Amino acid sequence: MAKKKTVYICSECGYQSGRWLGKCPSCGGWNTFTEEVEVPQVKTKSRNVLNFLSSNSKPIPITQAEEVEYIRFPSGIKVFDNALGGGLVKGQVALIAGEPGIGKSTLLLQLSHSLAGEGKKVLYISGEESVNQIYLRAKRLGALSDNLVVFSETLLERIEEVAEELKPDILILDSVQTVFSGELESSAGSVSQVREVTYRITEFAKRNDATAFVVGHVNKEGQIAGPKVLEHIVDTVLQFEGERGSFYRILKVVKNRFGPSGEVAVFKMTSFGLEEIPEPSAFFISERNADRAGTVVFPYTEGTKPVLLEVQALVLPSVYATPQRRSEGFNPNRLNLILAVLEKEANIFLRDKDVFVNIVGGMEVDEPGIDAAVALAIASSAKNKPIPPDVAVFGELGLTGELRNVYFAEARVKEAERFGFNRILTPKSVAQELQNPKVEGYSHIRELLEAVI
Repeated sequence: MAKKKTVYICSECGYQSGRWLGKCPSCGGWNTFTEEVEVPQVKTKSRNVLNFLSSNSKPIPITQAEEVEYIRFPSGIKVFDNALGGGLVKGQVALIAGEPGIGKSTLLLQLSHSLAGEGKKVLYISGEESVNQIYLRAKRLGALSDNLVVFSETLLERIEEVAEELKPDILILDSVQTVFSGELESSAGSVSQVREVTYRITEFAKRNDATAFVVGHVNKEGQIAGPKVLEHIVDTVLQFEGERGSFYRILKVVKNRFGPSGEVAVFKMTSFGLEEIPEPSAFFISERNADRAGTVVFPYTEGTKPVLLEVQALVLPSVYATPQRRSEGFNPNRLNLILAVLEKEANIFLRDKDVFVNIVGGMEVDEPGIDAAVALAIASSAKNKPIPPDVAVFGELGLTGELRNVYFAEARVKEAERFGFNRILTPKSVAQELQNPKVEGYSHIRELLEAVI
């Protein structure tokens, strides 16, 4: 009989230790270690997943490898398909994560109904709701279909039996933290259970050419809960976000092995479910008050399709000994860098001012191309001079005030032009390359500010 061993595992990143630690040396999380019983030689089905994927593989020159064309099929929700690069793929495993109550189950039920209407057999497994609860939700959403089979279960082995019997085209598991394997001694939601469940759902999907969706929880920082291996196992990682008091929801593609990452899909939550918003750019800038100081439009891109975002800044005299610097959707360390550059290179002194920056719509932007937009919005608010409404701007800001080129410049310009922006302020190298009369190039932040405000 295998000797049992007690280990301590970080619930945030999966780091293992022989003793309890207050702070995880891997991810830095505090009080995240949980005690689990490890049986080193226990044989579980997940041990064979990677072997299954590579059982017939032999080392060959890369020039002799065969090109495999993945056939996509539509989900029936257009903005969802566009975000995933054109639709779903057989054998694809997607993780969708979001805060409780944000609408993950609603999205997946609507997706199930749409796919069932396309003739796909859908198996919806819930470890959080009873069949009656799922029925009532589906009835409210108008998502009832004979091709949609619902099942309430938390034991992984029973789920596997039903899945093998039904052979669904689409398998949905809601959620991975509520399901457990009887072959492991740890409780549902533990690191080892989450890893085991994900491995075995992935194995089923790959072996049967089924598309699988796995729902995951998020921690208090908004990151996907559980070990990082969870994100590595699946093919696609989707983050479903939105403010509790807002009607709008944003689906972000964080990872996608079958298409570009960084794409977004926008929905509106109604009493009848989620409605598609086909034009994200129009949504993000629709309520912009362009005649006020401190607001400017920035063409953001991380995937293939740019999205116009509104960047807002508010500068006012500080009543505190230490002025406040706050940002929503933008790195606060990057904000401090921009403030330092504005003071040194543009003579805009903000050391006794409170500065607030907001990316409207709840978007999180971590690309340097937004630097010029943030700097311009701050300068506009500080001087109380509105930016002309037909201006859009992008470019990375260096420590000496220079404006640097960013990727997908031409696509950003085209998106801004499509929405009627006639002055697109960019780094000088972009203007020289594109030779577009609507594009104005500047080599330094001081020149850009003088031209606008």
